[in-house]
Amino acid sequence: MRFRHRDGSVVHLAYCTNVHAAETLDGVTDQLDRYAARVRDRLDVPVLGVGLWLARDAARELASRPDLTARLRDHLRRRGLETVTLNAFPYRGFHRPVVKHAVYTPDWSDPRRLAYTVDCARVLAGLLPHDITEGSISTLPLGWRTDWTPQRHATARAHLVRLAAELSDLRRNTGRTVRVGLEPEPGCAVETTAQAARLLAGLPGELGVCLDTCHLAVQFEEPAAALARLHGASLDVVKAQISRALHVADPAAPGRAEHLAGYAEPRFLHQTRMCAADGTVHSTDDLTDALQGPLPRTGPWRVHFHTPLHADPEPPLQATGDVLESALQVLLGGPRAHVRHLETETYTWAVLPAAARPRDRDDLVAGIAAELDWTRNALLRIGLAEDSAPARPGPADGPGAARTEVTVP
Repeated sequence: MRFRHRDGSVVHLAYCTNVHAAETLDGVTDQLDRYAARVRDRLDVPVLGVGLWLARDAARELASRPDLTARLRDHLRRRGLETVTLNAFPYRGFHRPVVKHAVYTPDWSDPRRLAYTVDCARVLAGLLPHDITEGSISTLPLGWRTDWTPQRHATARAHLVRLAAELSDLRRNTGRTVRVGLEPEPGCAVETTAQAARLLAGLPGELGVCLDTCHLAVQFEEPAAALARLHGASLDVVKAQISRALHVADPAAPGRAEHLAGYAEPRFLHQTRMCAADGTVHSTDDLTDALQGPLPRTGPWRVHFHTPLHADPEPPLQATGDVLESALQVLLGGPRAHVRHLETETYTWAVLPAAARPRDRDDLVAGIAAELDWTRNALLRIGLAEDSAPARPGPADGPGAARTEVTVP
């Protein structure tokens, strides 16, 4: 979906397809039919944005075959879909039974991360709609903090400088600008905007930050101060991921641990933080660890668990909707837009507590559509206007039409 900011710029809203397990080209095109096109129909919008997650092998194949990228772009267009942003944080295997720390590998000290991100940039340049010249990619914030040595940091920066050179060449060769945003995340080498300002300052202008509002909340960061820190370091927000964290106002109260235990699951890492009265933030790397006792219960807890935007968790648990709305106001409520690419990123539907989990494909489609509708209304409340977009596809081009498969002969 497209919106018009008061400064005249177009703001894009998409949902991230890392919620779906597909890692092959055929799987990616199939998910567009099974989910994305149906979400668009449910929202009754002419064009729906999809923030594609392309696993390593799919990205490599598309980058080596521009004809396949063109066919994927046509597949999107025929179904009233468009892509201006990619999520290149997970490398592969994002829906394995156990992911946890594996999502941070390979990190930016590994040349495989550079190669994968360059492939994604080349693909995105070929996927951009005909009237859009700028795309964005989100990536991990260097790597997991454990054993992040000065040497690995220096190697990572060298890889990022090389990435910026590749992006500059891509712009010259295609006329399309692709920018990459490193996404601060709890537990990583860059987990806060303060660390981003210190450790990422001085990188080339093709690089910036992807601001995830769940991660911001988990670290108890205040959005206005966070944006000021980034601007002070000359780091642009090239993309924002719209998400909410779990919030527990009084984790020591009876029954709170039992309620939280429903969110302690084996697939994803759920970093948990506690904010003390003096502002000190205490941490554990997973909710399971926090529940076993090392995290103090003398202040509120926040958990890195992306909760649906439109549906609060069962009381007494809460979600950080206040942080999300404040972040949207700070980023887009003023006289100029500080970000133009937004992506809802609730990848955790399949691991929600059973009562909140989608029962089938229809439930997931309805949930994704409800999140986008919530975000659309939030953007309208802060003064954005829905923007005109290319007309929706005709009957022959809709989801029920013959599919244009993206296959390798």
